[in-house]
Amino acid sequence: MSKDLITIQEMTTSDIMGLMRSAAKLKKAPLSKKKVFKDKTLALLFQKPSNRTRVSFEVAMVHLGGYVLYLSPREIKMGERESVKDVARVISRYVDGMVARVFSHKDVEDLAKYSDVPVINGLSDLAHPCQALSDVFTVKEKFGRMKGVTMSYVGDGNNVLNSLMLVCAKTGVDLRIATPKGYAPAKDILAEAQKTASSNGSSVEVYDDPKKAVAGSDVVYTDVWVSMGQEHEKAEKIRDFAGFQVNEELMSSAKKDAFVMHCLPAHRGEEISEDVIDGKNSIIYDQAENRLHVQKAVLLSLLGRK
Repeated sequence: MSKDLITIQEMTTSDIMGLMRSAAKLKKAPLSKKKVFKDKTLALLFQKPSNRTRVSFEVAMVHLGGYVLYLSPREIKMGERESVKDVARVISRYVDGMVARVFSHKDVEDLAKYSDVPVINGLSDLAHPCQALSDVFTVKEKFGRMKGVTMSYVGDGNNVLNSLMLVCAKTGVDLRIATPKGYAPAKDILAEAQKTASSNGSSVEVYDDPKKAVAGSDVVYTDVWVSMGQEHEKAEKIRDFAGFQVNEELMSSAKKDAFVMHCLPAHRGEEISEDVIDGKNSIIYDQAENRLHVQKAVLLSLLGRK
C-alpha cells in the first residue's frame, strides 16, 4: 500500500486481499497485537461527526496499544481558522497517523500531500474507502469468497457507491446499480470500475429499475437518500427516490434469503423499511462491526511501517 489510504483507486487487488486476511485474523484474536502501537498516537480530524468511524478507530487503537486524539469540528476548524496545509504540517509533527472525515475531498488530499505521517480518509464527498473495504470483507465472511457474488446497490450515486464500485471491481464482486434519474454514479469512476471489473471477469452494471437490478442478487445494499449536510434537499429527494426503497416487495426479486446491507446511519422508513433492516437476512450490524477489524488491519499496514 501507499503511504496513505485516500481512495480505493490507489489500492491494488493484492493490497485489498492482504487487508482482508489481516482483518480476519484480527477478528478471531482482537487483542493479539495489543502492544504493537505502544506510544503511538492517532489523530481523528473530524469536520463531520460520526459514530462508527470514530468509535471503531478509537477502539482499534486501544486494541493495538495506542492512543487516540479526537479533534471535533468545533476544535479543528480546518480551512477556516487554519489552512489545511498548516494543519497537516503541524499535527503530523505530534502524531503517528491521522484519520480525516471531511466535506471536501480536496481537504483530505491536501492533508496527505503535506503530512509526514499516514492519512486515512474517514469519509469525503467523493469517497468512503474504509466503508467499502469493510463491505467486501463482510461479503467474503458470509460467502467464503467475493468473486461471483452478485450485489445490488439501490439508492443514491454518492461517495459510498463510488468506493463500492471500485472495491467490487477489484475483488470480483458483480455489482448492479439502480439509481433514480439524475442520481447516477460519477461517470469517470463508473468507467474505471467497469474497465477494472472486465479485466477481472466480473461486471458493474447500471439500471434505472430497482427490481431489474435486484433480480437474482445475493446481496442488496442501500444508503441514505439524504446525507449529512443535504437536509435542505430532503423533500425533493424523497420525491425523486420513490420506488427505490429496499423493502420486502423489492427483496422478493432477489434470491431467496439474500442478505441486506446498509452502511448506516439508516433513515428507517425512507431508503429501507423497518421489517427489512430488522429482518433475519440483515447483516447490517455484522457489516458495522467489521469496520473495527478492517480498520485495525489498515492501521497496522500504514502506521506499523516504522
